[in-house]
Amino acid sequence: MKSFLEYLNEDANVHLTHLEDLVLEGSNRVQEAIYFLEEMQSMLSGNVSSKINATVKWDGAPAIICGINPENNKFFVGTKSIFNKKPKINYTPADIRKNHKGGVVSKLQVALKHLPSLGMKGIYQGDMMFGPGDTKSQKIDGDDLITFTPNTITYAVDMNSDEGKKIKSAKMGIVFHTKYSGRKIKSLKASFGVNAKRFRKSRNVWFDDASFRDVSGNASLSSTESSNFSGIIKKIKSDFNKSKVFIDSLSTEKTMVEHLNIFINSQVRKGSTLLSVEDFTNFVDTKMQKGVDSLKTEAGKKKKELVKNNVMDSIKSKNKELNSVFSLHASLSDAKLFLLRKLESIKAMKSFIQTGSGFKVTKPEGFVAIDKLSNKAVKFVDRLEFSRANFSVPKDWIKG
Repeated sequence: MKSFLEYLNEDANVHLTHLEDLVLEGSNRVQEAIYFLEEMQSMLSGNVSSKINATVKWDGAPAIICGINPENNKFFVGTKSIFNKKPKINYTPADIRKNHKGGVVSKLQVALKHLPSLGMKGIYQGDMMFGPGDTKSQKIDGDDLITFTPNTITYAVDMNSDEGKKIKSAKMGIVFHTKYSGRKIKSLKASFGVNAKRFRKSRNVWFDDASFRDVSGNASLSSTESSNFSGIIKKIKSDFNKSKVFIDSLSTEKTMVEHLNIFINSQVRKGSTLLSVEDFTNFVDTKMQKGVDSLKTEAGKKKKELVKNNVMDSIKSKNKELNSVFSLHASLSDAKLFLLRKLESIKAMKSFIQTGSGFKVTKPEGFVAIDKLSNKAVKFVDRLEFSRANFSVPKDWIKG
């Protein structure tokens, strides 16, 4: 079996998987998820030999990749599109205008102007937190704060604190989390975790890295909590052993897995992580019937109807097995949330979600857990709180 998460992000840091969704990718992936949970438990129990590190997942946007291109020793900025077949790498403001559209253009212009002052020696990726005009002076719950809302979460810092003063005077803010190495852009390898102390200080750039720092010890598991969590893991292993063969079979059914992923996200959008065969069956039936109804010819409808009937028959023949997978998915999610609640007890910065009636205190967006051996990662996110909100937030910075 490959070491943990070797299947994820072999080269570019493009996508991270929700831990519980690994049940759709085969029994090896579930074993890796269990390993991950146990190592996170070890880390939070104070075991210095734990194979896992954790970083805070900041809710910034867009993703900025920047540094010195090893092919020509020039400083550049870009988005994940630097990994396109035809890379969009920007050395000048004219390059940015040529390669990008929408709100991302102004963000990249600011990054290109100010990030060289940090004296980077390699290539790094971070999430942009604010640019000119993005910070505000606000009073929340009686406190005078400077705030910025790069995506879903509003971050807030005491206006009169040292950190608040730095943010107020800065032209942009960014949190770094990934470093790349290699001699060519197309073959860069990602390593998660950045030590921002290596960068030069700049009054124009507020920056940080995403390292998880529990200076108070509040995020440590007590012996009772650790024992309770071990009980959760024991049940997960038992459920997994009962459904291992089917999980491997399911992972090879591309169409079924695609429907399951869409179904899971649709449940999150509705504010639920509960999965049932009945809901899944109705979801696929409705979705595929729309495809049938959209066709104009009877021949086309009949062909599409036949495909639909085959899929529905396949689902009905697997009701019991799918229920076991949904149960395991829920158990992995519960275990993840158990650890999240401990991790969330440490806040580097106040955070809120803006509602129709004002600001609601919220937790950090989530965490990224990193395997020290493979240097790969998976995300720990409360899907009901953040994934659901992200589905509905306008993202002009994505364009281009």
